[in-house]
Amino acid sequence: MTNCPIVIPVDAKLMRIEEDARTFYTSVLRRLHAERVPFLLGGAFALSHYSGVARDTKDLDLFIRPCDWDRVAKQLGRAGYEIELTFSHWLGKARSGPHFIDLIFNSGNGLTPIDEEWFFYAQEASVLGMQVKLVPPEECIWSKCFVMERERFDGADVAHLLRSCAATLDWRRLIDRFGDKWRILAAHVILFEFIYPGERDKIPAWVWQELLGRLTSEMDIPPSPDQRCQGTLVSRAQYLVDIERWGYKDARLVEEGGGMTPSQIDVWTKAINKVG
Repeated sequence: MTNCPIVIPVDAKLMRIEEDARTFYTSVLRRLHAERVPFLLGGAFALSHYSGVARDTKDLDLFIRPCDWDRVAKQLGRAGYEIELTFSHWLGKARSGPHFIDLIFNSGNGLTPIDEEWFFYAQEASVLGMQVKLVPPEECIWSKCFVMERERFDGADVAHLLRSCAATLDWRRLIDRFGDKWRILAAHVILFEFIYPGERDKIPAWVWQELLGRLTSEMDIPPSPDQRCQGTLVSRAQYLVDIERWGYKDARLVEEGGGMTPSQIDVWTKAINKVG
């Protein structure tokens, strides 16, 4: 298991949280604990724990298994909270007045479903006066590496996580998490060296050798006839032109090796300009 050092305590005082929001968050956490529903805390709290980057948060990110969505929705609905399945392939919400909690069971691109491995490698921390389990640092990195929208790029979060945790990450497990999408991880590792030119040695030498070796070994291989565009895996908006006008296949589709159906992609695309 990983043993990433705690840079600073996960203390809500480091983040501006309104009192009624704090009450809502703690009520939900206690209820899920009481009902023995497995969940992990991610978002700003996990980032603070692993990287030392503390920032204000407008919500709480709870990660649950897809199979637990109905159970969680029922329990929180009984408590009087407004529940919505925002996107059927990855996200629901629980609301109390103006405040909300994201209930996450996958990623927006459908590539990082919350499975048992997330829970097996979870770390414990005290948050809002309670002992909770946090998303493992490997899964934090895995999911954040794919977020490359015009309005949101999680590359800085990845770099800060690597800066703090690179020496203690389970790199074999992390690389395996990416599967055939390992180039995304390689890109962030190279970007890390650019951001911190004096700290390249934080990345184990064998990781550099394996990732760069994979790239080098492909130099003499003829280009693939693959007509997919994998850009939609990192941005739901910026590569639509490739799919809609230039005839590329959408790598998010199940039949193209992704995890989404055409109807899920349609709903996800129509929500691009929506806020909330």
